[in-house]
Amino acid sequence: DTEIESLRGVRQLLAGGEALSAPHVRRMLEVIGERRLVNGYGPTENTTFTCCHVMRAGTRIGNTVPIGRPIANTRVYVLDARMQPVPVGVPGELYAGGDGLAREYLHQPELTAEKFVPDPFDATPGARLYRTGDLVRWLPGGDIEFLGRIDQQVKLRGYRIELGEVEAALVQHPAVRQAVAMLREDEPGDKRLVAYVVAEDGAPADLVEQLRAQLRAQLRAHMIPAATVLLDGLPL
Repeated sequence: DTEIESLRGVRQLLAGGEALSAPHVRRMLEVIGERRLVNGYGPTENTTFTCCHVMRAGTRIGNTVPIGRPIANTRVYVLDARMQPVPVGVPGELYAGGDGLAREYLHQPELTAEKFVPDPFDATPGARLYRTGDLVRWLPGGDIEFLGRIDQQVKLRGYRIELGEVEAALVQHPAVRQAVAMLREDEPGDKRLVAYVVAEDGAPADLVEQLRAQLRAQLRAHMIPAATVLLDGLPL
């Protein structure tokens, strides 16, 4: 936004961790010249990188920045709820496999069985795929477009956050009747975690302060909402 000219001397810029901002990428490509901008996508469970999308000056960017195609020794599938491949343009869950696949979640066999599933497209004994939980679709040119999550997981500054975990911590307070956590982006590029709370009758006047103290004791720092808003009721 303020120092884009300083990127002219960078031969290659590799970005990842969260979905890239299409307007910022378009601005970057205006000054990149012969250099490359790479959008790297991949969960830690597939050893950090699964797909890459390489962009140069002249690359057309629509409303979103594609996550590209699988890197070497990596397989990806876009599957429906029955683990069947979906046609081009149809949303589905992204499954990833290949040499980079992790073995398991340490000491969490149930989560391992849920996320690391047998690979129906590989006859190799023990072949598995990782369910990323990411909603994607194939683009006509062979690239993959990220559409969002199929669950309540969000990413904030590179950290995974389960919104349900934040909400569960909020409703543990006896003065909270209902709670919803969500990711807001009221200004482009400024994502914040916000909690909305419906209090019980007779709730203490300092309920918001009490909730922040409770969450600090239960959750990691990046899961603490930047703001907590009291509502008379949740809009449905």
